[in-house]
Amino acid sequence: APLLPGPCPPALQPPRRVPQVQSRVEELSELYRELSQHPALSTACLGPDLTTQYGGKYCSLYTEWSQRDLARAENIKFCRQYLIFHDGASIVYSGPAGTCSEIKDELLSRESPSGMLKAVLRKVPGKEKEKEKQFLEVWDQNRKVKSIDLTALDKHGSVYDDDQFGCLAWSHSETHLVYVAEKKRPKAESFFQSKAPELGISDDDTGHPKKEDAPVKGEQFVYHEDWGETLSTRSVPVLCILDIEGNSISVLEGIPEHLSPGQAFWSPEDTGVVFVGWWHDPFRLGLRHCTNRRSALFYVDLTGGRCELLSEDSRAVWSPRLSPDGCRIVYLENNVLGPHQQCSQLRMYDWYTKHTSTVLEAVPRQAWGEYSSGGVGRRLRGMLSATTLITGAFPGIYCGALPGMCWAADSRRILLDTAQRSQQDVFVVDTATGTTTSLTAGLTPSSPDSPRGSWSVLTIDRDLLVARFSTPSCPPMLKVAVLPAAGHEAQTQWICLQDAPPVPGISWGIHTLQPPAEQEHPQYRGLDFDAILMRPSEGPTAQKPPLVVMPHGGPHSVFTAGWMLYPAALCRVGFAVLLVNYRGSLGFGQDSVASLPGSVGTQDVHDVQLCVERVLQEEMLDASRVALVGGSHGGFLACHLIGQFPDTYHACVVRNPVVNIASMVTTTDIPDWCLTETGLPYKPDALPDPAQWTEMLHKSPILYVDRVRAPVLLMLGEDDRRVPPKQGLEYYRALKARGMPTRLLWYPGNNHALAGVEAEADGFMNMALWLLKHLQC
Repeated sequence: APLLPGPCPPALQPPRRVPQVQSRVEELSELYRELSQHPALSTACLGPDLTTQYGGKYCSLYTEWSQRDLARAENIKFCRQYLIFHDGASIVYSGPAGTCSEIKDELLSRESPSGMLKAVLRKVPGKEKEKEKQFLEVWDQNRKVKSIDLTALDKHGSVYDDDQFGCLAWSHSETHLVYVAEKKRPKAESFFQSKAPELGISDDDTGHPKKEDAPVKGEQFVYHEDWGETLSTRSVPVLCILDIEGNSISVLEGIPEHLSPGQAFWSPEDTGVVFVGWWHDPFRLGLRHCTNRRSALFYVDLTGGRCELLSEDSRAVWSPRLSPDGCRIVYLENNVLGPHQQCSQLRMYDWYTKHTSTVLEAVPRQAWGEYSSGGVGRRLRGMLSATTLITGAFPGIYCGALPGMCWAADSRRILLDTAQRSQQDVFVVDTATGTTTSLTAGLTPSSPDSPRGSWSVLTIDRDLLVARFSTPSCPPMLKVAVLPAAGHEAQTQWICLQDAPPVPGISWGIHTLQPPAEQEHPQYRGLDFDAILMRPSEGPTAQKPPLVVMPHGGPHSVFTAGWMLYPAALCRVGFAVLLVNYRGSLGFGQDSVASLPGSVGTQDVHDVQLCVERVLQEEMLDASRVALVGGSHGGFLACHLIGQFPDTYHACVVRNPVVNIASMVTTTDIPDWCLTETGLPYKPDALPDPAQWTEMLHKSPILYVDRVRAPVLLMLGEDDRRVPPKQGLEYYRALKARGMPTRLLWYPGNNHALAGVEAEADGFMNMALWLLKHLQC
């Protein structure tokens, strides 16, 4: 039940304050504990088809989930298997097989093409003072047949297990594996290090002793560039190949030194390796969530060591996927620099003709037409004309990656999920014609007239399709379907394999708004935007709850109508939560993305304020109790709003906020962001001139700090490379100097996302208590 009682007279509070606060803390912590236990579905893998004695087919479905363990203060992974009986056209029966089992110390795992073998990269704690080790294992059905100590072999540094560079790919013959690791770095010692006697070290390849490489003097403190936020241990990646039969590991040669390789897989006939290579000249920029870094698709031949360029070398590419027949590679492509996230192109390379074609172009604006019952939900009255989004119209591609397995069995169609305004849908793309069909538009657990939610593709194999579905009031569910024949995709029938009961007491809907004429972008007129409104549907505050406004970060990101822990928990506490997808958000067309650079601090701020004012007019909400919560660019907007509209907001919570673009540009791993979003050109070899420094400052919320009246809680990650914590400290000191109520929480070992289990839990508790206190709830 909601935790917000009605306001009490201040005179009655002091005698009962301590027990009331303690009781509220206990209720909040129990609520968070309950909601944080809902697991997230991350991985699915289909096993080979087997035939029953009656002629029917079935296969196993292996899934991996993650869940917060507050007692251990860590995210745990567990697996669960299911059985799917099908006849090739429909699913006859499906259900779980056994119970869950925790996965320990697995960094990467991948099943072989036949499904008979499995490769696992595992970390093993070192004994006593030894460092942690990495082992590469090969499993054959019910036994381990290989266990190779990669650390002891000393062929390379740590293996990458991230989703930016990392891979663990089987050759088609199932005799070799390719993966990415940090290049072995020569040992360094002081100029004054005493000379040690030479020791004979056994060479695991030959069995003969070898001399250890002599340390390099004076190289102890040389700076090695890295790839920024969450990739601070990634500097010089190399491709490595394990010969399973020969028990040997080799580092692949022939890759140009100015490239960092990743996302590799085997070419047809296993003649070489295809990979994405990122340029790191003149220096490395932050790569996480930045799909605009110069990169290209390459092929390196194993016999001659020749490295061949497969795509344009002046674009940004990622997420290559080889078709089942080995003839085509699809990949995503963006412009270099500009907004970090954009509407992407889908490109295709034909392996045998060497021809590259564009399957899908970037979409300037999504198609519109007459309003249909399967549309985006209730609109704010008087804000739009009689036309709205055509249900299922393709919005363009806005995704961090294609599914690991995305091809249909016909090697012609691919599956992907993408934001469609404030929801996320699954589309099938015909690579020959460029036509797209939604497999999920209008589908809900109950009625096609209700809001839909958000879908994600996990995998497709032999046309068996596995997806994840959730809504703001319902945690992730596991869904399966058989992909119909080409031309009949709209007849896809989804079956729920793992249900998740809706969280009671939460209602939600999507609102669409259009800015007034004076706030239109002169070049991109007619753009609109959305907001997701969640509100408590039961309890004492349900009739007129206080409002928490949440603009997203990015700024080129999007809130989709899926499960989110913080908004759901705040709603259960008794707050209405407004998630604003202002102009510049993904899923609304490339024009919307392009409209924001140069207008940050005004267009995005006015969109959020317009949305707040409209929902306060249209909904039963308490306009005297409105607060802001935001992280990164969302924190940038929150700090702008409490300064530009101080009468509207009565409390504020920000996580790693951007407060001064001018001071951030020299400390962040993404200096290009600071100039691009300000509307200025970015050149790696040029310093901003005084006018550009001034422009960055004028677009920053620090300029309005004198007008702030709302109490501000700041949460900062000590290891944040994206928005360094000095940004938040700068704002904290400015508020303190002006006598404003403020508090700062400092989280060691946490980066920009503040996603550590302990930091996330502590952040929610402090946020909720801060809002309850300063909104006088």
